[in-house]
Amino acid sequence: MTVTEQSALLTAPPQVANNAALDLAWYAVQTMPRHERKAAVELQRKGLQTFLPLFTSARQWSDRVRVLEMPLFPGYVFAQMDSAPETRIAVLRCKGITSFVGVRGVGVTIPETQIAAVQSILDQKLPFSPYPFLDIGQRVRIRGGSLDGIQGILTEIKGDLSLVISVDLIHRSLAIRVAGYRIEPA
Repeated sequence: MTVTEQSALLTAPPQVANNAALDLAWYAVQTMPRHERKAAVELQRKGLQTFLPLFTSARQWSDRVRVLEMPLFPGYVFAQMDSAPETRIAVLRCKGITSFVGVRGVGVTIPETQIAAVQSILDQKLPFSPYPFLDIGQRVRIRGGSLDGIQGILTEIKGDLSLVISVDLIHRSLAIRVAGYRIEPA
């Protein structure tokens, strides 16, 4: 893929920019494995604004190291579109696309602020790396440091992320701040 095609993955076609009267929203579209770029190009050809966040990753082969641009969210492309059934059908007919992400394959809108936050980080070229999704109330494990392997429930106490470790038999718990620790789903 050329540099022009790569930069086109983040730009809006003129038809979408002129069509501000429609109620457009962002949707996540699931793709076949390793078809994110092809799906984004297909969606743009249909006149939709797409967003495919990419990051650079150094990959080691036996004889060399290559820097590759990889999808930040493998298997997904974001499309800004209206909710009309004919638009949804046109999206699902694109090569490489399997379904909308959401309830019963209909798709659920993604808040504009979440897409704007990812776009802002990419535009400012801030250092970042993919990280597993962690939800408050989820069981997580600390990786690295003196607490390596400790498991607990991720909570938020006074704005700080904390790990709650419980002794179930006596119904007692303690909380430790996890700022500075690498945590992952357990």
